[in-house]
Amino acid sequence: MEISESNIKELIHKVSLLKKEIQKVIVGQDIIIEEMLVALLAGGHCLLEGVPGLAKTLMVRTMSQALDLSFRRIQFTPDLMPTDIVGTEILEEDHTTGKRFFKFNKGPLFANIVLADEINRTPPKTQSALLEAMQEFEVTYGGQTYPLDRPFFILATQNPIEQAGTYPLPEAQLDRFLLYIKIGYPTAAEEVAILSSTTGSKRNVVNPVIGAEDIKVLQSLTREVSISEDLIAYVSDLIRATRPDTTVVGYVKEWVRWGAGPRAGQALILTAKARALIHGRYAVIMEDLQTMAYPVLRHRVLMNFKADAENVNADHVTAELVKAISRPKVNI
Repeated sequence: MEISESNIKELIHKVSLLKKEIQKVIVGQDIIIEEMLVALLAGGHCLLEGVPGLAKTLMVRTMSQALDLSFRRIQFTPDLMPTDIVGTEILEEDHTTGKRFFKFNKGPLFANIVLADEINRTPPKTQSALLEAMQEFEVTYGGQTYPLDRPFFILATQNPIEQAGTYPLPEAQLDRFLLYIKIGYPTAAEEVAILSSTTGSKRNVVNPVIGAEDIKVLQSLTREVSISEDLIAYVSDLIRATRPDTTVVGYVKEWVRWGAGPRAGQALILTAKARALIHGRYAVIMEDLQTMAYPVLRHRVLMNFKADAENVNADHVTAELVKAISRPKVNI
């Protein structure tokens, strides 16, 4: 795609403005915000996990306000049906001819940004209704296929500590999320700032700074960011090392039941490209890959029973892999 250097810099500047608008409301969580923007530019979806009260929903809503895009929020509940999110056909009548016909009434999934709040509170039947939308960017109803608006970005949230009345996402659907982002508690200074800013009468206004066409251009630019063959080979080595049957890392054999598939490698390269672009670079460096390895692999490396018993998680495995897998010999 043909675009001038000045236009590229202007678009990257808009991304930095987008981040600043979100930070008007969200105190701290800079890494989380950046990972969400990475997923947006890479054209993927995010799963946000954190205990109640960490502003997961507020973060997504604020991001939607800073983007000049359509936004819908779906509160997932045990009684939610697939038609509640995809849409359904309704019977209508043509008053001029008297003929009746079915018309598809689009559900809340037909928006640029969709907040799937507490996604693990709805049964698998409804969860699976998102699969086609997340992967193919379209939905099928009654034999008819309906394309979704682009850009299309799903941000799902879930609570890790409350298991009663929840339905854990199956691995097939977890893999559809480009990034699995864990939100932790704020620092002491951030918590003081949160208490100060949220208990008064002043409310910060979030202004839209970037629209759909700019996002589409940025998503195209992301794929044009260069990555060396050596780094692609490094990604392949890293992903293959997550699999117990092909790994060279003993730590993996001890703790991992199933490793990541090729989609993880694709996700790692794409998100590294997006991170490079956000930082004003047109080529991927090792730091991009090693930073994005954690949210990319977090839900794609399945731990065994021993790991669960010893509280060893996928992040521990990723840290070991980053240390163990040889870097390219060239200076990148």
